[in-house]
Amino acid sequence: MKKIETTKAPGAIGPYSQAILGGNLIFVSGQLPLDPETGDLKLDIQEATKQSLENIKAILEEAGSGLDKVVKTTIFITNMKDFPLVNEVYGSYFTDHKPARSCVEVMSLPKGANVEIEAIALG
Repeated sequence: MKKIETTKAPGAIGPYSQAILGGNLIFVSGQLPLDPETGDLKLDIQEATKQSLENIKAILEEAGSGLDKVVKTTIFITNMKDFPLVNEVYGSYFTDHKPARSCVEVMSLPKGANVEIEAIALG
């Protein structure tokens, strides 16, 4: 196993890694919509979704992979009414390549975020 870290995505806010390479799979921890440069939390659901995906993209690129190699994502949102807006942004990142996905409504997320996205990709 190998730990993946980049300054182009927010650092872990707990005892975990941004991602772990295990065999030929990269397991990206859930990414909150935090700007890696300022630490600011994006609250607009579309901007938040974009920031979470940009964070995943940066981590995967650090590992020598990319969004085109994602095989599974899980999206956590605090309000299922935001699903169409999240879906719209998500669809702009995964156009031809559409990984398997789950979307779950949760009561709350760390730091008061409204979306968190995790991914599994090929290394």
